[in-house]
Amino acid sequence: MVVVSFDRDPDTYRHWKLRTDGPVAWLELDVDEQGGLVPGYELKLNSYDLGVDIELYDALQRLRFEHPEVRSVVVTSAKEKVFCAGANIRMLAASPHAWKVNFCKFTNETRNGIEDASAHSGLTFIAAVNGSCAGGGYELALACDRILLIDDNSSSVALPEVPLLGVLPGTGGLTRLTDKRRVRKDLADVFATRSDGVRGKTAVDWRLVDEVVPRRDFRTVVAQRAVEAAARSPRPDDVRGIQLAPLKRELSEDAIVYRHVRAEFDRPLGLVRITVRGPSGDAPADAAALHEQGADGWLLALTRELDDLILRLRANEVELGTWVLRTEGDPGLVLAHERSVSGAAADGDWLGNEILHYYKRTLKRLDVTSRSLVALVEPGSCFAGLLTELALACDLQYMLDGPPVEDPDSDARAQLALSEANFGTFPMGNGLSRLQSRFYGDDGHLDWLRREAGQPLSAARARELGLVTDAPDDIDWEDEVRLVLENRAALSPDALTGMEANHRFVGPETMETKIFGRLSAWQNWIFVRPGASGPEGALRRYGTGQRAVYDRKRV
Repeated sequence: MVVVSFDRDPDTYRHWKLRTDGPVAWLELDVDEQGGLVPGYELKLNSYDLGVDIELYDALQRLRFEHPEVRSVVVTSAKEKVFCAGANIRMLAASPHAWKVNFCKFTNETRNGIEDASAHSGLTFIAAVNGSCAGGGYELALACDRILLIDDNSSSVALPEVPLLGVLPGTGGLTRLTDKRRVRKDLADVFATRSDGVRGKTAVDWRLVDEVVPRRDFRTVVAQRAVEAAARSPRPDDVRGIQLAPLKRELSEDAIVYRHVRAEFDRPLGLVRITVRGPSGDAPADAAALHEQGADGWLLALTRELDDLILRLRANEVELGTWVLRTEGDPGLVLAHERSVSGAAADGDWLGNEILHYYKRTLKRLDVTSRSLVALVEPGSCFAGLLTELALACDLQYMLDGPPVEDPDSDARAQLALSEANFGTFPMGNGLSRLQSRFYGDDGHLDWLRREAGQPLSAARARELGLVTDAPDDIDWEDEVRLVLENRAALSPDALTGMEANHRFVGPETMETKIFGRLSAWQNWIFVRPGASGPEGALRRYGTGQRAVYDRKRV
């Protein structure tokens, strides 16, 4: 089994070239055919695998934190006459189901990250499609704000998954056609069932691209559009970014330990115990102090570590199906750091803004992780404000009503605290806060909770407010927790994944919930059907000259 690392650096990229030119950045895809993350396939025609997308994710993070002077980003290809052929078919055909699911999920999150940067960081992304663009390559273009297609009588955009592979576009293509680009649904149907794609003026008329440009003028027009977009951006142009130094971690067979996050594996029970540490020092006094701390500041450092841990566990520890989340530290310090970063962002500071949105995206990554999430609130915990979001992201929350089990004579008691951040600063993919999702449609209860914000809540009070599933006393605590975890381990992982995904996202459907809930669910089901992955399925027979054999029953 390949152990996946998400550590990347622009100096060591194998597949992307990142350069900045004042307010414009150029991200050029130049895939190394022999650079697959696992053996067994060649990445021809700028096709991609997880390794290619990990580099893209790293580049996006660096653009947001290390290059605040950049205002527009051109995404293009360094190869002649090919933009991107999409996800590598040989990789998909040979990969186990869990690998395909994690690959599609991470790719979706990365595409959503592009759109998040457009919405909240003042970045405009321009897809300069300078050659054939199919499948996941077009889905990458769809994530951008504007698509320019070279007009050379051969270059086209296409989503050939349905006619060629017997699957669906896996990174939001169908949804972005109709919901984002407002392509008429019958034209979207025709487009998604044509393997040859659409080019030229028709692509513009169908809203598949925004502009076609003759080959002789393409580079000039792309640069002009990027400069025009940069001029409209509210991003600062007189500031310096901060360096995202490599993360430090200790790895062992049964643990991953960072500075602020610790994960310990219980393989017999199939779970991970995750502990998040609160800050040990005072909060930055102002935005200048926040910048001086840079990537070492508590919230940014914690977010990077938590993000990395989630990705590593999802990719490498697929049989550890239950994650138990704890915190330890001073709730007052957590709230002080939250006020510091939130205050800087409210005053227009770009770094404070980026930190909050990065924490939001990391929580969203937790939301769509197919693991059972259980929060334990105990004496010494610091579930307050933005860390309370971790508890609210869990499927179940248990709070100890009494002294620590190991010290029954102690006066210490568990506390939980809400802050303004719990009422919309970190929305889920459905556009609602986690409290709105928890108490969906009950505005009166939310008003009650808002009145309780800013004060420590006891176990009894938290249970009364509906913030925890249960609050056992110190006599029953260990047995109650043990039974919950053992019960989770005894149930079908597949059934739990389906149940949890349904319960987490209540209320309105958004483009994001469609991508992760509707589209991903269908795609994952189709992947395991014989029409796609069977011995005579489309993925297996792709490129052989043999037609796929489909099970004709509609089920």
